[in-house]
Amino acid sequence: MNAVAAPRKRRLGDELLAQGLITSDQLKIALFEQNRLKKPLGEVLVTLGFLTENTLREALSENLGFEAISLGDILVDREALLLIPKESARRHTLFPVSLDRQTRQLTIAISDTNNIIAMDQTRALLGDKAEPIWRLASSGEILRAIEQYYGHELSIDGILHEIETGEVDFTSLSASDASEYSHPVVRLVDAILADAALLGASDLHFEPESSFLRIRYRVDGVLRQVRALHSRYWPAMLVRLKILANMNIAENRAPQDGRISLVLAGREFDFRAAVQPTIHGENFVVRILDRKKGIVPIDSLGMRDDQLMLLKLMLSRPEGILLVTGPTGSGKTTTLYSILNYRNSEQVNIMTLEDPVEYSIPMIRQTAVSEAAKLGFADGIRSMMRQDPDIILVGEVRDRDTAEMAFRAAMTGHQVFSTLHTNSAVRSIPRLLDLGIDPEVIAGNVIGIVAQRLIRKLCTHCKQMYVAEPVEKTLLGVDDEEDLVLYRAVGCEHCGVTGYRGRVAIVEALKFDAGMDELIARRATLRDLTDYALANGFSPISDDGLRRVREGLTTIDEVARVIDLTELVNR
Repeated sequence: MNAVAAPRKRRLGDELLAQGLITSDQLKIALFEQNRLKKPLGEVLVTLGFLTENTLREALSENLGFEAISLGDILVDREALLLIPKESARRHTLFPVSLDRQTRQLTIAISDTNNIIAMDQTRALLGDKAEPIWRLASSGEILRAIEQYYGHELSIDGILHEIETGEVDFTSLSASDASEYSHPVVRLVDAILADAALLGASDLHFEPESSFLRIRYRVDGVLRQVRALHSRYWPAMLVRLKILANMNIAENRAPQDGRISLVLAGREFDFRAAVQPTIHGENFVVRILDRKKGIVPIDSLGMRDDQLMLLKLMLSRPEGILLVTGPTGSGKTTTLYSILNYRNSEQVNIMTLEDPVEYSIPMIRQTAVSEAAKLGFADGIRSMMRQDPDIILVGEVRDRDTAEMAFRAAMTGHQVFSTLHTNSAVRSIPRLLDLGIDPEVIAGNVIGIVAQRLIRKLCTHCKQMYVAEPVEKTLLGVDDEEDLVLYRAVGCEHCGVTGYRGRVAIVEALKFDAGMDELIARRATLRDLTDYALANGFSPISDDGLRRVREGLTTIDEVARVIDLTELVNR
């Protein structure tokens, strides 16, 4: 009589199919890519956009019988980090999360719970110092946590020391992803790109002077110098950067543009590169595009509940134009991508025309404006209209032809999203008139306008409480006799001695109704438009900024840096 075999755990693909998380077609595609890339199936599914990391983690947890853990918002435990070296954590794709001081139990996140060798070697490494408790997390989350919490800036100093002395710095070598020794200049450029990306910089500047190279990062919208290297390093670094960006290394008298794609800490980054000749040599600027940060759920944009409800109400209209306005670097693209992701489903065909395409979104047909192919915004919209779209995103309304084609698309039953460079939502109306759009066309075809800015948030580690001054109370609309507690920026090691860490959007949303349309049709003045909007519940962006001040999230100085508060004094 044959023994009854123990029940086998269902394979991951079958489990995901059974739960309805993926389709059989998606599984076939993922299996093909898994065989080609030699990567775990779960990682391939996330890369293809068929699953989110959270969904995959929960499915793996149920399938493997291991409790899952999210590393997105953990508080780092320094004592836990000291128990496992960074090299071991990277080699086995695991991360020490926390240590229970009483029981000496060390919670460790691991991506592969079948990797018995990694678990045994970790137990041997810990010895009697701690007992491992295993939790399941995705490899991308683990690698990001390793880079974020173990630190990575020391490798740059090690590489510079190696260049100067000729001595190989094995610490910096093991910190890179290279499996073998590579030229130190190659690793230096890679390390600087990684350092800027993992610090959350949006731009990286290489600025040659007469005798030195200045390196600056734009973090939270403000530039700050992080390195100054001797000018002798720059020629070799510039060649490496040009090779990465597919530029012509022999050309040094004309501007060039390029693009770099790298995987850092398990996360894909795109870098838009531009080189400009100057009197001291070629200036190289890199825009850092983090694909994970580029697409934020619409509920996580930081809007007030009433603003978010108003935005969703505007999006429920079947046709018309929604404009997002603000200066360069105000987060307009992030907001538009969040809106597209919110509307993205199998029932609608979404097409975009961008300059350039910054983030790739599954199921959305994205096209880049191309001078070489003579494809501009106006011609692109005309072409997309023949592709049976439901929703069209136009990167920017910058001229009359583009504006006319965007409104024509809206008038023929499409939802159109775009950006416009104006100072406020109401001021977008005169701007559209200035572009040559008839007021009768604007009236009835604009869904609404969202204006926004990005302000820096106070560092939670060092912000300092103080009693508001009389002028600050006036701005905030508080009685002079009332004691009002606010916070000021100080500066510490956590925020790079700036006093601020991270940014949040401040927003004003203007919904168009019959009354607004009538005012526009008869060319009402800007004052009349503003008065009507305020009388019908419109909340200006200054109110949203000052709300953040009252909440202790930022300072009046920071709000005044991005919007004009002088008009509020005379209210």
